[in-house]
Amino acid sequence: MSRYGDEQVLVIPRPLLDDLGSFQGLQFEVDRYLPTFLKPENNFFMSRDDAEDDPTHKQIIPYAIFHHGGKFLHYVRGKKSGEQRLASKGSIGIGGHINTTDKSPEPLGRETYLRGVEREVNEELKITGSYEQRIIALLNLDDNEVGRVHLGVVHLFDLATNDVEANESEIADLTFLSREDLLERHNRLEGWSQACVDGLDQILK
Repeated sequence: MSRYGDEQVLVIPRPLLDDLGSFQGLQFEVDRYLPTFLKPENNFFMSRDDAEDDPTHKQIIPYAIFHHGGKFLHYVRGKKSGEQRLASKGSIGIGGHINTTDKSPEPLGRETYLRGVEREVNEELKITGSYEQRIIALLNLDDNEVGRVHLGVVHLFDLATNDVEANESEIADLTFLSREDLLERHNRLEGWSQACVDGLDQILK
Protein backbone atom coordinates (compact mmCIF):
# COMPACT_ATOMS: atom_id res chain seq x y z
CA MET A 1 0.00 0.00 0.00
CA SER A 2 1.35 3.42 -0.95
CA ARG A 3 2.24 5.76 1.93
CA TYR A 4 2.38 8.88 -0.24
CA GLY A 5 -0.02 8.23 -3.11
CA ASP A 6 1.49 9.09 -6.48
CA GLU A 7 3.71 11.91 -5.14
CA GLN A 8 6.93 12.42 -7.11
CA VAL A 9 9.86 14.21 -5.44
CA LEU A 10 13.03 15.83 -6.76
CA VAL A 11 16.19 13.84 -6.05
CA ILE A 12 19.88 13.73 -6.90
CA PRO A 13 22.05 10.61 -6.92
CA ARG A 14 23.97 10.31 -3.65
CA PRO A 15 27.29 9.79 -5.53
CA LEU A 16 26.94 13.33 -6.92
CA LEU A 17 27.15 14.73 -3.38
CA ASP A 18 30.07 12.45 -2.56
CA ASP A 19 31.97 13.49 -5.70
CA LEU A 20 31.60 17.18 -4.81
CA GLY A 21 32.62 16.54 -1.21
CA SER A 22 30.30 14.94 1.33
CA PHE A 23 29.80 16.73 4.65
CA GLN A 24 27.83 16.47 7.88
CA GLY A 25 25.88 19.37 9.35
CA LEU A 26 25.86 22.80 7.73
CA GLN A 27 27.90 23.57 4.64
CA PHE A 28 28.15 27.27 3.79
CA GLU A 29 29.93 26.85 0.44
CA VAL A 30 26.59 26.83 -1.38
CA ASP A 31 28.03 27.71 -4.80
CA ARG A 32 30.26 24.64 -4.67
CA TYR A 33 27.20 22.37 -4.68
CA LEU A 34 23.83 23.89 -5.52
CA PRO A 35 24.41 24.97 -9.16
CA THR A 36 25.47 21.40 -9.95
CA PHE A 37 22.54 19.86 -8.07
CA LEU A 38 20.07 22.07 -9.97
CA LYS A 39 21.37 21.34 -13.45
CA PRO A 40 18.57 19.49 -15.25
CA GLU A 41 20.88 16.63 -16.20
CA ASN A 42 21.78 15.98 -12.54
CA ASN A 43 18.36 15.60 -10.94
CA PHE A 44 15.06 13.89 -11.62
CA PHE A 45 11.75 13.00 -10.01
CA MET A 46 11.29 9.73 -8.13
CA SER A 47 8.31 8.17 -6.42
CA ARG A 48 8.37 9.36 -2.81
CA ASP A 49 7.45 5.84 -1.68
CA ASP A 50 10.73 4.64 -3.19
CA ALA A 51 12.83 7.68 -2.29
CA GLU A 52 12.07 7.53 1.44
CA ASP A 53 13.76 4.12 1.68
CA ASP A 54 16.58 4.68 -0.83
CA PRO A 55 19.82 6.13 0.59
CA THR A 56 21.43 5.98 -2.87
CA HIS A 57 19.48 9.17 -3.64
CA LYS A 58 19.00 12.43 -1.75
CA GLN A 59 15.68 14.29 -1.80
CA ILE A 60 16.25 18.03 -2.20
CA ILE A 61 14.40 19.86 0.60
CA PRO A 62 14.21 23.66 0.98
CA TYR A 63 14.42 24.47 4.69
CA ALA A 64 13.35 28.05 5.42
CA ILE A 65 14.23 29.86 8.67
CA PHE A 66 12.29 33.02 9.55
CA HIS A 67 13.99 35.84 11.47
CA HIS A 68 12.63 39.09 12.89
CA GLY A 69 14.01 41.38 15.57
CA GLY A 70 16.64 38.93 16.75
CA LYS A 71 14.13 36.09 17.16
CA PHE A 72 13.36 33.00 15.09
CA LEU A 73 10.08 31.37 14.19
CA HIS A 74 9.57 28.10 16.10
CA TYR A 75 6.76 25.57 15.91
CA VAL A 76 5.92 22.00 16.85
CA ARG A 77 5.11 19.45 14.17
CA GLY A 78 1.63 18.04 14.72
CA LYS A 79 0.92 14.33 14.95
CA LYS A 80 -0.55 14.40 11.43
CA SER A 81 2.64 15.85 9.96
CA GLY A 82 3.58 14.58 6.49
CA GLU A 83 6.85 13.30 7.96
CA GLN A 84 5.71 11.08 10.82
CA ARG A 85 9.28 10.40 11.93
CA LEU A 86 9.50 14.07 13.00
CA ALA A 87 6.03 14.40 14.57
CA SER A 88 5.89 16.25 17.92
CA LYS A 89 9.40 17.62 17.44
CA GLY A 90 10.17 21.33 17.69
CA SER A 91 11.41 23.00 14.51
CA ILE A 92 12.66 26.34 13.20
CA GLY A 93 12.51 25.20 9.56
CA ILE A 94 9.60 25.31 7.14
CA GLY A 95 10.01 23.24 4.02
CA GLY A 96 9.13 20.22 2.00
CA HIS A 97 9.64 18.34 -1.20
CA ILE A 98 9.95 19.74 -4.71
CA ASN A 99 7.21 18.10 -6.78
CA THR A 100 6.42 17.65 -10.47
CA THR A 101 3.82 20.44 -10.27
CA ASP A 102 6.66 22.92 -9.70
CA LYS A 103 8.33 22.33 -13.06
CA SER A 104 5.56 22.86 -15.61
CA PRO A 105 6.04 24.13 -18.26
CA GLU A 106 9.81 24.63 -17.84
CA PRO A 107 12.31 21.77 -17.58
CA LEU A 108 13.97 20.92 -14.30
CA GLY A 109 16.44 23.47 -13.00
CA ARG A 110 16.86 26.45 -10.68
CA GLU A 111 13.46 27.95 -11.55
CA THR A 112 11.77 24.65 -10.68
CA TYR A 113 13.47 24.67 -7.32
CA LEU A 114 12.67 28.31 -6.47
CA ARG A 115 9.04 27.85 -7.48
CA GLY A 116 8.87 24.87 -5.13
CA VAL A 117 10.26 26.95 -2.27
CA GLU A 118 7.59 29.63 -2.71
CA ARG A 119 4.84 27.01 -2.92
CA GLU A 120 5.98 25.25 0.25
CA VAL A 121 6.20 28.46 2.26
CA ASN A 122 2.79 29.68 1.07
CA GLU A 123 1.20 26.32 1.82
CA GLU A 124 2.43 26.24 5.38
CA LEU A 125 2.46 29.90 6.48
CA LYS A 126 0.55 33.16 6.06
CA ILE A 127 3.11 35.98 6.09
CA THR A 128 1.90 39.57 6.38
CA GLY A 129 4.44 42.14 5.30
CA SER A 130 7.49 42.11 3.12
CA TYR A 131 10.61 39.99 3.45
CA GLU A 132 13.96 39.33 1.91
CA GLN A 133 15.33 35.84 1.56
CA ARG A 134 18.60 34.25 0.57
CA ILE A 135 20.13 30.78 0.42
CA ILE A 136 22.76 30.53 3.13
CA ALA A 137 23.77 26.88 3.51
CA LEU A 138 23.25 23.25 2.69
CA LEU A 139 22.41 20.75 5.42
CA ASN A 140 23.17 17.04 5.55
CA LEU A 141 22.89 14.60 8.46
CA ASP A 142 23.38 10.92 7.72
CA ASP A 143 23.09 9.74 11.34
CA ASN A 144 19.36 8.95 11.23
CA GLU A 145 16.88 7.37 8.82
CA VAL A 146 15.30 10.71 7.83
CA GLY A 147 18.60 12.46 7.23
CA ARG A 148 20.07 9.65 5.16
CA VAL A 149 17.59 10.27 2.34
CA HIS A 150 17.24 14.08 2.50
CA LEU A 151 19.48 17.05 1.72
CA GLY A 152 18.45 20.48 3.00
CA VAL A 153 18.91 23.84 1.32
CA VAL A 154 18.72 26.43 4.11
CA HIS A 155 17.01 29.74 3.29
CA LEU A 156 16.99 32.70 5.66
CA PHE A 157 13.88 34.89 5.47
CA ASP A 158 14.34 38.32 7.08
CA LEU A 159 10.81 39.51 7.86
CA ALA A 160 9.64 43.11 8.08
CA THR A 161 7.12 42.13 10.81
CA ASN A 162 6.44 39.17 13.07
CA ASP A 163 2.87 38.84 11.74
CA VAL A 164 3.01 35.18 10.73
CA GLU A 165 0.27 32.56 11.07
CA ALA A 166 0.14 28.84 10.44
CA ASN A 167 -1.65 27.84 7.25
CA GLU A 168 -1.76 24.13 8.09
CA SER A 169 -3.08 22.30 11.15
CA GLU A 170 0.15 20.28 11.35
CA ILE A 171 1.99 23.45 12.46
CA ALA A 172 1.30 24.02 16.17
CA ASP A 173 2.45 26.50 18.83
CA LEU A 174 3.85 28.99 16.34
CA THR A 175 5.96 31.64 18.10
CA PHE A 176 9.16 33.68 17.76
CA LEU A 177 11.93 32.67 20.17
CA SER A 178 15.31 34.10 21.04
CA ARG A 179 18.55 32.19 20.56
CA GLU A 180 18.63 31.58 24.32
CA ASP A 181 15.12 30.11 24.27
CA LEU A 182 16.05 27.82 21.37
CA LEU A 183 19.18 26.62 23.14
CA GLU A 184 17.06 25.73 26.17
CA ARG A 185 14.82 23.61 23.90
CA HIS A 186 17.74 22.14 21.96
CA ASN A 187 17.11 18.51 22.89
CA ARG A 188 13.46 18.79 21.82
CA LEU A 189 14.27 20.06 18.33
CA GLU A 190 14.47 17.92 15.21
CA GLY A 191 18.02 17.24 14.05
CA TRP A 192 18.12 19.81 11.25
CA SER A 193 16.88 22.54 13.59
CA GLN A 194 19.50 21.58 16.17
CA ALA A 195 22.19 21.99 13.51
CA CYS A 196 20.80 25.39 12.48
CA VAL A 197 20.59 26.65 16.06
CA ASP A 198 24.18 25.55 16.62
CA GLY A 199 25.21 27.50 13.50
CA LEU A 200 23.23 30.72 14.07
CA ASP A 201 26.35 32.89 14.23
CA GLN A 202 27.30 31.91 10.69
CA ILE A 203 23.70 31.91 9.46
CA LEU A 204 23.27 35.54 10.47
CA LYS A 205 26.52 36.80 8.90
